[in-house]
Amino acid sequence: MDLRPSDDQRLIADAAANFLAEACDAHAMRAVADSVDGFDRRLWQRIAELGWCGVQAPLDDGGLGMGWVEVALLQEQLGRRLACVPYFDSVVLAACVLRAAGLAGAGLLGEVVAGARVAIVAFDADASRVQREADSGWRLDGHWPQLPAAGWADDLLLCARDESSALLLLRVPAASVQVRPLQTIDATQRRAEVQAAGVKLPADACLLRGAALERALQRTRELGAIALAASQLGVAQQCLELAVAYAMQRVQFGQAIAGFQAVKHRCAQMLVAIEAARSAVHGAAAVADADPDKAALAFHAAQALCAATEAAQFAAQEALQLHGGVGFTWEYDVQLYFKRAQADSVRLGALSQWRERVAAQLLDDAP
Repeated sequence: MDLRPSDDQRLIADAAANFLAEACDAHAMRAVADSVDGFDRRLWQRIAELGWCGVQAPLDDGGLGMGWVEVALLQEQLGRRLACVPYFDSVVLAACVLRAAGLAGAGLLGEVVAGARVAIVAFDADASRVQREADSGWRLDGHWPQLPAAGWADDLLLCARDESSALLLLRVPAASVQVRPLQTIDATQRRAEVQAAGVKLPADACLLRGAALERALQRTRELGAIALAASQLGVAQQCLELAVAYAMQRVQFGQAIAGFQAVKHRCAQMLVAIEAARSAVHGAAAVADADPDKAALAFHAAQALCAATEAAQFAAQEALQLHGGVGFTWEYDVQLYFKRAQADSVRLGALSQWRERVAAQLLDDAP
């Protein structure tokens, strides 16, 4: 498999990098992160106008008809700039679930693809219950303690269990539930607590249920892992660039510390980890575009997420060390990337869980 990007893919990556460098530089990102709701709505509108929200959607659904490689390229640049937009939550996760539910380009999926509405999916259903009402509608009660980007959502795709413990996916207007913002370590990605108390929903609010929903959620997690890995790759790349830029400026013993062999070695180790992660991410995205079987997708998604997350954590830690004491202060951006790398390391589950799934898969297939 040739993992080298095509000319078109290079153009997409370069255009995304140039656009975000201008529209979401460090000053703009910090201003939004310090705002009340932390949502860069102006940037989101421009992203929608550029067609990014539909990059992976079929042409018939109003998208650009590209693939997961292009999604990964965009996710990498969004992660590199810590963009305060719900691209991963709405365009990657929610849209993937909606497609699995068999929805066409019209309706909610079409609005998500156009960037006109933000939809957020909640995988957890342990503390939620839904009951069928006499008028064939639904009554929802539940609690979702930490739901990323819930405060920015127009619609919530909430998982809940009915009286028979069957799993259901419900479309719930965000205005019909209680959404309480939470303070977390990563100000560039807001989370919220969602509470539903006797929320009445129409009969067509149930989008998918049972085994079909469980398969859809599993596939969404795996495709989401590839996109999240690309974001972590962007975090790692920016940490390396911040560290090198600081090392070129910081003078010690009469010369820039970038000239010291120990500093060069640490930067080289960061680069090796990043390039290894890049190969894993781009390889997993290419596999996803090839319509693989379930086992192959799970294996490559786990490999990409583990490699990219470890690279991001390592690069962020090394960048902090190379900055010295000032790296932990608010004035320097490297601490923001350190927080993002840590927060996203458990975004779709701990890395140990992904490794255990792959190990079980390999052992089950062993002769």
